[in-house]
Order: sequence, then C-alpha cells, then structure tokens
Amino acid sequence: MTLTNELKKLLSKYLQSKESVFADIRIVEGCHQIGEIEIRNTIEAARRYFEDAKHYGENEKFETALSCIAYCEGLLDALRLLGVVEFTWPSMK
Repeated sequence: MTLTNELKKLLSKYLQSKESVFADIRIVEGCHQIGEIEIRNTIEAARRYFEDAKHYGENEKFETALSCIAYCEGLLDALRLLGVVEFTWPSMK
C-alpha cells in the first residue's frame, strides 16, 4: 500500500469518527464558566475544520486534511474535557 493510500484510509476513519460525534454531541446543561454561545462557536469552528478536512481529502491533499481533522478533534476533545459537552469517541477499527 502506498503512503497516499494509507493517508487516504486514515483520513476516512477520522472523518467517519467525527461525523458520528457531530451527530451525537450534546451541550451539558448547568453551571459552567463558558457561555453557550462560546460553546456553539467552538463546535462550529470544529465543524469548519471537519469540512476543510473533507475538502482537502477530496483534492488528495491528505497531509493537510489530516492536520485539519486533528484540529477538529482537539477542539471537540477540549470541550469534552471542560465538561461542557458530552459525546463518546467511536472506535476507530
């Protein structure tokens, strides 16, 4: 398998994983220091990185696509670690 094919396969797994998270993500109700608008803006920023990753993948710029999906994952994970959203990372088999 070529490096390009390996990167394409890896990107596909990450895209599927994040698609699942966006379908299930839930803002936690209750007491937290971050406002709902900021939470939603951060989710939207993650979604834009997700869309960028798809775009670069379609144009076979897999290194850039993987960087975008990594930013997406980082933003989502930060929100989850702060306790302001809930979701489960799907298995990436």
